[in-house]
Amino acid sequence: MSATPQTRRVTATTNEDETLLSLEQSHAVRSRSLGLLGNLLSPHKKALAITGILVVLSTVGQVAGPALVALTIDRAIPQLVEGDATLLSVYGAAYVLAAVVGGLAGGAFIRHAARIAQGVLLDLRRRVFRQTQRLSLEFHETYTSGRIISRQTSDLEALRELLDGGLTGVISSMMLMVFIAGSLTLLDWQSGLILAGAMVPAGMLTRWFQKRSQVFYRQQRTASARLIVKFVETMTGMRAVQAFRRESTTEGDYGDLSNDYREANLRTFGLNGRYQPGLMLIGNVTVAVALAVGGWRVLNGTMDVGVLAAALLYVKRFFQPIQQVGMFYNAFQSAAAALEKVSGLLAEEPTVVEPEKPRPLEKPRGDLRLDHVRFAYGDGPVVLPDLDLHIPAGQTVALVGTTGAGKSTLAKLVTRFYDTTDGHVLLDGIDLRELSSKDLRRAVVMVTQEAYLFSGSVRENIALGRPDAPQEDIEAAARAVGAHEFILNLPDGYDTEVNKRGGRVSSGQRQLLSFARAFLADPAVLVLDEATSSLDIPGEKLVQHGLQTLLSDRTAIIIAHRLSTVAIADRVLVMAHGQVVEDGTPADLIAGDGRFAALHTAWQDSLV
Repeated sequence: MSATPQTRRVTATTNEDETLLSLEQSHAVRSRSLGLLGNLLSPHKKALAITGILVVLSTVGQVAGPALVALTIDRAIPQLVEGDATLLSVYGAAYVLAAVVGGLAGGAFIRHAARIAQGVLLDLRRRVFRQTQRLSLEFHETYTSGRIISRQTSDLEALRELLDGGLTGVISSMMLMVFIAGSLTLLDWQSGLILAGAMVPAGMLTRWFQKRSQVFYRQQRTASARLIVKFVETMTGMRAVQAFRRESTTEGDYGDLSNDYREANLRTFGLNGRYQPGLMLIGNVTVAVALAVGGWRVLNGTMDVGVLAAALLYVKRFFQPIQQVGMFYNAFQSAAAALEKVSGLLAEEPTVVEPEKPRPLEKPRGDLRLDHVRFAYGDGPVVLPDLDLHIPAGQTVALVGTTGAGKSTLAKLVTRFYDTTDGHVLLDGIDLRELSSKDLRRAVVMVTQEAYLFSGSVRENIALGRPDAPQEDIEAAARAVGAHEFILNLPDGYDTEVNKRGGRVSSGQRQLLSFARAFLADPAVLVLDEATSSLDIPGEKLVQHGLQTLLSDRTAIIIAHRLSTVAIADRVLVMAHGQVVEDGTPADLIAGDGRFAALHTAWQDSLV
């Protein structure tokens, strides 16, 4: 069935709207990128002005050479034939002076530009790192670590290549082209017309190159980012890859992405392989035309030989910087695509924001209340439909339930990694959104199942929450959770270096170190999110004493599937579909016939 005129009009209007939206988005991205670049260059205004003066002096020194050659041939040599070497000496000295000034100014220009470039890159690296730490957990759970690494590595590397050499080269080249065209026109306007005529096909070729290279370099950056993401994901999940024997599959996927990256690079190289020879052809043809026309004019006596020599030198030199501009455009397109991605990262705003006027929380008690809390992740389904819960200060509460019941979501709201969609989370009667992050992180601490250890010493890892803690406090925290003895048995005791993810210590020992870290931080509220789920039975027994010490005299929320961990709680909340369906002490719930009693019975049977 053919579309009706009305249907075709609606479709056309929709396509036009989408095109307009795409253009507006592209313009917004470009404006954002240019705004970032301007902001980065703003502190270097004085250095940029000095660099501009140096590049002008360097260009004048280079452009003066052919003009002095013309004067030497047409004026100094005839006088030398007559026995007067004055002009030859003057022009010779001027030529040497121009070369010296041009060389010194060019060298100084490169050094100044390099300082500016390195200053901009240093600022940008710090901004990217600071931004990734500033953004909320929601961002990091959706924006993969591989993409963030790509922003900090390959994208900044593309900008470095542009700023280190490409930008200085193109500024010098464009200045040289302008000065050459102006000097040639002043020296002989007819030769200037020949050069102007050659600029038409050169401009058309350059425009053709620009349109295609813009697409090809975006494809190249995208392929590069995907390759990095795949590599990071594979290395991070290597245990799973080897456990499920997926080496050949991941190798095949990585090989496909590598081939895509190779093809993207070949497309850009192939495009450049057509552009540069095209420019060389136009340049050589222009020199030939200038020589033919100039030679004919010299024979007719309407042009001096020196002027012809200078015109040929100018024309030949003019096309050399055009090639450099073309090479720069390659780096520029790559850097522009990278700058778009970096500026996009820097434009992200945290979803959990600092209050403008935070309320003080000097001595937190740990009284928690969730007042009719409703929550959904972004535009996804509602996870907590209407949760009303009070946890008195000093109470240890265990959360149990099936996967997806909302336990970890509740923990993320209590620690304010996310803000509620509706309702309030209150600590000592104060909405968490009214507390500064400093007060909140001092009052509420989460220990996760990963028990992440950073590169550094055992001492530094325990003191993560209190970097200025004295050694006696660090050792006291380790003793309190039962970690002191095994730390002393390490090669260098508290100075032992742990590698990434704590490979020098066992899972149970890692968990004890994380408990010591939390004990030293001394929070009013402690959240344990599956903190013992990765431990075996001996490992769990190892941390039980440390866990009980850690939980004393503070409000605690324990998320656990193991009922041995739940047994130390004052109160158990059984959750299902984002709601509390059972609430009571472990003994009372076990004595009943509800879900927790069934879970306890199944657990007891598993022990038998």
